[in-house]
Amino acid sequence: MGTATLHQGSAAGLGSALGGQFGVAHAWTIGLCALFVLVTLAITIRARRTTKGAVDFYAGGRGFSSTQNGLALTGDYLSAASFLGIAGMIALQGYDGFLYSIGFLVAWLLVLPMAQLMRNTGRFTMADLPAFRMRRMRVRLACTVSTVTVCVFYLVAQMVGAGALVAVLLGLHDGGTFLGLSADQARTGAIVLVGVLMIVYVMYGGMKAATWLQIIKAVVLLTATGLLTAMVLALFSFDPRALLSGAAEASGRGQAFLEPGLRLGVEVPGDATQTFFNKMDLISLGLALVLGTVALPHILIRFYTVTDGRAARSSVNRTIVMVGAFYLMTLALGFGAAALVGSERIMSLDPSGNSAVPLLAEELGRLTAGPVGAAVLLALISAVALATILAVIASLTLASSSSIAHDLFGHILMWGRPRESQEVSVARFSACVIGAVSIVLAVQAQGQNVAFLVGLAFAIAAAANLPVIVLTMFWRRFNTKGVEWGIYGGLSATLLLMLFSPVMSGRTDPVTGENLSMLPARIDIQFFPMENPALVAVPIGFACAVIGSLLSPERNSARFTELRVRSLTGWGADRD
Repeated sequence: MGTATLHQGSAAGLGSALGGQFGVAHAWTIGLCALFVLVTLAITIRARRTTKGAVDFYAGGRGFSSTQNGLALTGDYLSAASFLGIAGMIALQGYDGFLYSIGFLVAWLLVLPMAQLMRNTGRFTMADLPAFRMRRMRVRLACTVSTVTVCVFYLVAQMVGAGALVAVLLGLHDGGTFLGLSADQARTGAIVLVGVLMIVYVMYGGMKAATWLQIIKAVVLLTATGLLTAMVLALFSFDPRALLSGAAEASGRGQAFLEPGLRLGVEVPGDATQTFFNKMDLISLGLALVLGTVALPHILIRFYTVTDGRAARSSVNRTIVMVGAFYLMTLALGFGAAALVGSERIMSLDPSGNSAVPLLAEELGRLTAGPVGAAVLLALISAVALATILAVIASLTLASSSSIAHDLFGHILMWGRPRESQEVSVARFSACVIGAVSIVLAVQAQGQNVAFLVGLAFAIAAAANLPVIVLTMFWRRFNTKGVEWGIYGGLSATLLLMLFSPVMSGRTDPVTGENLSMLPARIDIQFFPMENPALVAVPIGFACAVIGSLLSPERNSARFTELRVRSLTGWGADRD
């Protein structure tokens, strides 16, 4: 979550391998990335020929099997945070880093029962669910605001990550250049290129192109991760105990590296208050990971691409298996990086730890096949990382543009009576606008460590979207004002708590005194003591939704009963 992007640290580690000049590793990296882009562009062109109406653009014609959709869901969910960030956290923080994997995986146990209900009740976007029961225009406006907010935060973080990853892979450190490009120029160029590609995928291919992009990405990512895992375990004679012992010894922290408390829920001697808030922050993080996943817009719209609710549920079952296997493999990658690369080398390149997997790939390639093996394996993992970012941002763009076209334009501006061709055209135009705005924001934010934006996206989804989904499905008294209060209340609470948290101001390194917050050291507006706001924001979101409903006399028991029947049977789901 919090490590979705690459910190703008020194590139000295990989710089030694790549040298800042065009070499074998660069050629392989560029070649593999170009191959991925060409294949996916070919798929997009083919998808464009068969994308003729709203159902094709928004839901891929509802023709994907549960296995295909399971792979696509896996691709949607496994972002750069999962591939680079979690392995990096395990390499630097040991046991505490693995807690992120647990949170991400447990979340799917909540997604499972919701998948079939969502597919049976909606058509294209999250707003279809509450709008079935309530005053459609106000409900759809609130859902559009929440969807676009979550997606843009997530998009910016992923795009900044793409730029930083390129700068690291090209060996660009302070003062270094590559083919005449400085680090800033390379990052900006990568952000723009990724943004343009994402617009092309969504504009021309819609959900069909995005789904196949995710399927290819998931297969490549799982294959590459499996290869690295097998190579790591082979070096330790397939003995996990030897791997853990080697990682603990190389970390310099001994047995403490394999126990909780290094980074999350830290106990501060003599400061019971801070210890308490550290523990609460850990719970808040877990809450955001578990509850936020259920309500992420780009995950929700994926349920509409299959034929029925049973297929949606089956696709989530397959996703749980693949995501679970992936997160188990991150253990081998993280502890393998700690044992074979070492925390000092990882942190010298990137203090956030996102360089752990590329460095591990380089080291495994060197041990297996010398310098050529190091260059090839590093290039492979680099291409997979960039493909991971590219696929996720395409889905995020599609989710936000679909909400703008279907909810804002189709049901508000056109009073629910747009022509399909108009709606699809607006969706394509919205993809351009969302892409352009994200490019501008990412270019402006590339000098900052914006990893917190992903955590913020999860927290907003949990606090604003989840109360609406749950109460719409299971509370007869829920109404339009409840939806508005729940979404706007949860959204506002999350943003305000984050603004006044240590993430934004007031946090310093206790040893060096270095400012660790986003705002300059002279600005200190922090009064909320936790970095993760979900523990407070989610109850506020639910409370606002309940209070808003109780303050309004609006009731529609008949529509609630019909919704319950539809959620269990799927009757009429594709007709409204």
